[in-house]
Amino acid sequence: MNAFWHAIAFFTRIPVPWLRPSDEAWKKSVNWYPAVGLVIGILLWGVHQTGLVLFSPWLSAVLTLAVWVYITGGLHLDGWMDLADGLGSSRPKEQVLAIMKDSCVGAMGVLAAILLLLLKAGAVAELAHPGWGVLLVFVPAIARTHVLLSIRLWPYLSQEKGIGKGISAGLSPVAIAAGYIVLAAAGWFAGGLQVVAAMVVSLLFVLLFSRSVARKLGGLNGDCYGAAIESGEAVMLLVLVGSWWT
Repeated sequence: MNAFWHAIAFFTRIPVPWLRPSDEAWKKSVNWYPAVGLVIGILLWGVHQTGLVLFSPWLSAVLTLAVWVYITGGLHLDGWMDLADGLGSSRPKEQVLAIMKDSCVGAMGVLAAILLLLLKAGAVAELAHPGWGVLLVFVPAIARTHVLLSIRLWPYLSQEKGIGKGISAGLSPVAIAAGYIVLAAAGWFAGGLQVVAAMVVSLLFVLLFSRSVARKLGGLNGDCYGAAIESGEAVMLLVLVGSWWT
């Protein structure tokens, strides 16, 4: 379970005082990303349902999103902003990577973050429909399963440094398959075609997104993985709350 605690400690602000630092456990922690997503999703579902009792759907959505950003430490949002700054500069690859490493946030990153957060808040507000709130559980979990394919299929930009160093070596194809099977089965039970369709559409989007970025940069890094997760969550939410389900 030490690999799971590594994944919890990395992906969330949940304290894990019993964590035992280990390079091997860190590499294997990638297999637990979908499980961590489920933990995040369950927490968000609880916040959202509590908020709906106390406030309007929109205010509940904003509170849920605030907890979403807090519980993840803004880790993936930071990657989304860095990638937007880099690719939005329309510079050569080396300069794009330098911009992404810069701790300062540019205009493109700010705009990308604002638009993403507005989109997610609006979508979460739509989950106020009776019986739809539980679908929120699957959004973080499925997005973190999709990113496993991005890690598996495209090379990491730097094998010498970076938060993604070594995790592809610890990734098991069995973990990817198990993640999809469990989440698809649970999603079908909870929301039927609504969840499965969102899973498929978001998967296709994340794969196309990752391929496009990898072609421009020659591979992917931690910022790209974070952006893939954020975009996967956003697309899943859009499909889940589309008017075709009402």
